[in-house]
Amino acid sequence: MELRLVRQIADIDRQAWNGLVTDNNPFLRHEFLQALEDHQCVSAEFGWYPQHVGLYDQGRLIAAMPLYAKTNSYGEFVFDQAWSQAWQSVGLPYFPKWVSSIPYAPVTGSRFLIASDQNTDQIRQLLMSHLQKLAYEHNISGWHILFAEQEGERSDQAWLNRQKDWLIRHDCHFHWFNRNYQTFDDFLAELKQKKRKNINQERRKVEAAGVTLKRLNGHTATEQDWQDFAYFYQKTFHEKYSVATLNKSFFQAVAQALPDQVLLVMAQRDGKNIGGSLMFHSDTTLFGRHWGCIEEVDSLHFEACYYQGIEFAIEQGLQKFEPGAGGEHKIARGFEPVKTQSAHWLTQNPFEQGIAGFLADEKRMIADYYLDCLAHSPYQSVTP
Repeated sequence: MELRLVRQIADIDRQAWNGLVTDNNPFLRHEFLQALEDHQCVSAEFGWYPQHVGLYDQGRLIAAMPLYAKTNSYGEFVFDQAWSQAWQSVGLPYFPKWVSSIPYAPVTGSRFLIASDQNTDQIRQLLMSHLQKLAYEHNISGWHILFAEQEGERSDQAWLNRQKDWLIRHDCHFHWFNRNYQTFDDFLAELKQKKRKNINQERRKVEAAGVTLKRLNGHTATEQDWQDFAYFYQKTFHEKYSVATLNKSFFQAVAQALPDQVLLVMAQRDGKNIGGSLMFHSDTTLFGRHWGCIEEVDSLHFEACYYQGIEFAIEQGLQKFEPGAGGEHKIARGFEPVKTQSAHWLTQNPFEQGIAGFLADEKRMIADYYLDCLAHSPYQSVTP
């Protein structure tokens, strides 16, 4: 077998890579990752350096992994700035580090892409041992695997949890689950009366404001739609004093390459686009990602980012809707708390006792937070 690290995903055959992707996850598809690189969304400017992994057996790609060398912690959604400062305080470099995740997207999915005819655990172990050896050779401070799939004992995260030299961090996100709903009203019927009334009121406010919403995909969105959405997206980041890493050419490239996996919700008033949200979907899951607007309309954010997505998921028979990280306000709108994990391996750990204490405290805090969120569930019946 031969292990290769490549500095551009174009060096790995597109069809071979996509053949390893499960659930048709759009963020793991070769086209999505290449669009990030082709349009300079991952680059030295933003501190993301592609070093994707390919494992070959007699020339055949049997396993792969999205991997980036990082010179900062931006766009990861698992915050380790305190670790970086601690390393710096004792004169150790925390960067470069390796990150296996989707840039700027806290979305779950496979991180070890492995051919179905291979022994999954054996290939995982092989990849891990080779990459850990390379990390020492190239002075990489650590390897961080973020938002790996965690459902089932055979999942990537479940396997990582069993590796004794990996540190596990905990967090809490909010997801919506499709309980075989046929209509949006079926979903509303499971909510407490007050929450159901609130959602209906929010939807009516948007309608009363003269706003209409269009659901578009890569086939139906126009050049003007993408130009407007890119402006909305960048405006949102600038207002939050943050860095907008994506751009119009990237959005259009993904829409052209994966037209049926794109959901662009555009809000219009008087024939003009005033706001929009961008989502992507796999065969089973809708992923909410970006939002922006140029006119403030009461409850438009909830309509464009949540209710339109829930309606779409019901219509398409999708099982789950991941709207993005954070935000207790999602609970009142039908989203439920979900515990998430990430895995971290360090070449050196000068704060072994301190980090162990930090991880234990973080786990307890997230467990308490999860139960508190569950107690505020909008559903008439709650199953922990």
